[in-house]
Amino acid sequence: MPTLTLISHYLCPYVQRVAISLAEKAVAFDRVYVDLAAKPAWFIADSPLGKTPLLKVDGAVLFESAVICEYLEDTLPHPLHPADPIERARHRGWMELGSAILGDIWGLETAQDAAGVGRKSEDLRKKLEWLETRLGAGPFFAGSRFHLVDAVFGPVFRYFDVFDELADLGVFTSLPRVSAWRTALAQRPSVRDAVTADYNDRLREFLRKKNAYLLQVAPGAQAGLHTPVPGPTIASAPPLRSA
Repeated sequence: MPTLTLISHYLCPYVQRVAISLAEKAVAFDRVYVDLAAKPAWFIADSPLGKTPLLKVDGAVLFESAVICEYLEDTLPHPLHPADPIERARHRGWMELGSAILGDIWGLETAQDAAGVGRKSEDLRKKLEWLETRLGAGPFFAGSRFHLVDAVFGPVFRYFDVFDELADLGVFTSLPRVSAWRTALAQRPSVRDAVTADYNDRLREFLRKKNAYLLQVAPGAQAGLHTPVPGPTIASAPPLRSA
């Protein structure tokens, strides 16, 4: 078994994909965190795109989360992709939808007014409606077995543990299958443990630094007040990310 080191950022959802995959495969790995706002020289030298995650494999460096996860599929036991080529391709397509949703979430995090929050919420809602039509009895994307596509959406849904405390965005309303999937993923040990215990606090601090309107939506948010913010659809913004 090679020595694996996952170069991480505390909030990066793409890092979480890799961490979840490694946990599901029951593979030990080390983890090193970097500050993407003050990248160390060794990270700049190792990361052509300047993004997390990186995976060091006995000293060799892999970058881009999709590439890393496929490498893990190729080399480690406990496959997370379906065996059937058509289903495997379909799962990869839904994983791309997950990446597009992260783009909408970035727009939601950085929106500076109610209209921006509303537009991004509507973009998210429309994508989740597609998922509602695809999901079956659950508890996971394709039934009782956890797949790599589940590893993609666990970090997506995690954002809303914080967002839901700030405002009622309405993105999960009348989507019972998506909501049940979200709950099942939150309870999965690999998903739960893919971040540090202070993740929610770190996300709130990120929103504060971005002067996010989400923090201003409900002055009483800390007391549990919720304010809906509807709006029209616009194109999604690119996320701060690895990939």
